[in-house]
Amino acid sequence: MDAEVQKTATQVDTAPVKFLIVDDDQVSVMAIKRALKKLRIINPVLVAKDGQQALDLLRGECGQDKLLPPFLITLDLNMPRMDGFEFLDEVRKDPQLHQAVIFVLSTSDAPKDVDAAYEKNIAGYIVKNDLGNSFIKAINMIDSYARIVELPK
Repeated sequence: MDAEVQKTATQVDTAPVKFLIVDDDQVSVMAIKRALKKLRIINPVLVAKDGQQALDLLRGECGQDKLLPPFLITLDLNMPRMDGFEFLDEVRKDPQLHQAVIFVLSTSDAPKDVDAAYEKNIAGYIVKNDLGNSFIKAINMIDSYARIVELPK
């Protein structure tokens, strides 16, 4: 077998996963950043205050550089201008973005919101009911996911 084909996991050429936080609540954004820092996660972190700004970052519009994969998105549902569900609709119909890995982080635990989000092929739904220990565990789970799973490039 060819030596190049026998690459081990440590030899695979990978880029660090970038985190995109899509949330208009500064308290939540700071909590996510604090959790990442507490867990010693040093991946690049970008923030968008609503779905439209997130799309602009992902597509490289409005004079911004395009966010290149691999990236992982944490998404709030209730935001001004473009909410989380509208953002999910746009991402899933965009051939360049439709494979994006998205975790919803929302204060809503309404079954209709959970069901509607999973219908848009999200990777997970986490309720922001506790910005303490359980929140850190959730961010740790997302980081572990990003490190273990091969994300689309």
